[in-house]
Amino acid sequence: MGHPSGMSAPAPPHGTTGWEPAWQQALYGPGGFYRASAPSAHFATSAQGIPGGGELLAAAVVALARRHGCRRVVDLGCGRGELLTQLRRLDPSLHLTGVDVVARPTGLDVDAWLVSPGGAALPDELRDLPQTLVLAHEWLDVVPCPVVARDATGVWRSLAVAPDGTEHLGPVLRGDDLAWVRRWLDDDDGSDRRGEVGRPREAALADLVGRVRSGLVVMVDYGHTAEDRPPHGTLTGFRGGREVPPVPDGSCDLTAHVAVDALLAHLRIGRAGGEPDTGRAGGRPRLARQRDLLRDLLGDPGTKVPHALSRTDPPAYLAGLARRAALTTLTGAALGDFWWLLVPVGPAPGDASAPGIG
Repeated sequence: MGHPSGMSAPAPPHGTTGWEPAWQQALYGPGGFYRASAPSAHFATSAQGIPGGGELLAAAVVALARRHGCRRVVDLGCGRGELLTQLRRLDPSLHLTGVDVVARPTGLDVDAWLVSPGGAALPDELRDLPQTLVLAHEWLDVVPCPVVARDATGVWRSLAVAPDGTEHLGPVLRGDDLAWVRRWLDDDDGSDRRGEVGRPREAALADLVGRVRSGLVVMVDYGHTAEDRPPHGTLTGFRGGREVPPVPDGSCDLTAHVAVDALLAHLRIGRAGGEPDTGRAGGRPRLARQRDLLRDLLGDPGTKVPHALSRTDPPAYLAGLARRAALTTLTGAALGDFWWLLVPVGPAPGDASAPGIG
């Protein structure tokens, strides 16, 4: 991953700090990026910015809610409520709650809105949720975490960063962070390598799952596993629809992909009765690619719209073409690679099956 300037020798100078607190302040501090900017102004997601995409994502969420007997949906990190608007239109019977770091947008039709501290921290009121589907769509990739690199001698160190984005090698890794890196990032070739330590994301998701009494927690995000882990990490920035160097000054989004295999392993430790405690036991957590899950919930994007419909019902024909185009985009080479982690909690009626691994 490129950076504004080269990495210097150890001993970070005055004014630098570890990436995790710098990242937190840059996104969620008083002048943070997410407090001043609507995500839709800077990047597109499946929920907004793709014609027809938000409606299809909402349809998938409604289908999952019904499959797992959920009468409530919580959209965590919901931006300005774009997906919630689609959910209200598709199923007015659902109780909808939005959670974000800003106040409830004027005119948004939801049943509740909670202001979050930002990052891994969740509102105190968000707890003991019955029959609830909690959607964390592109939340964990903006939960700050330590960024680390191996020095010239092969020793893992934390990375410190200045406000202008200049990085410096910091202290030698020890304790739990070092154990995580050895388990999920290390290799045997001693080459130059860096990455993001996923422990804060694992703790954040376990905390979220523990707040649900019954239902389903759904994490959707960019991610990687040991098979395709980028050797130089994924930390980057976005501003105005363009990828930019990651500078923690509040001027851009800061994001890094999620180590989804580590996340799944962390949850399963809790389900086996050890630490961490992820809340009331439900079904087995599972991972699925977005393309596979959406095909299961919404159908095959390759299914053609009957041409005869263009004569008998032209509006329906055009709507069918638009839906097919949107579904093709959401299941295509880029967005189709998104990971969905589904974590059932407590007794849930209906068919809890979904395609996935593990």
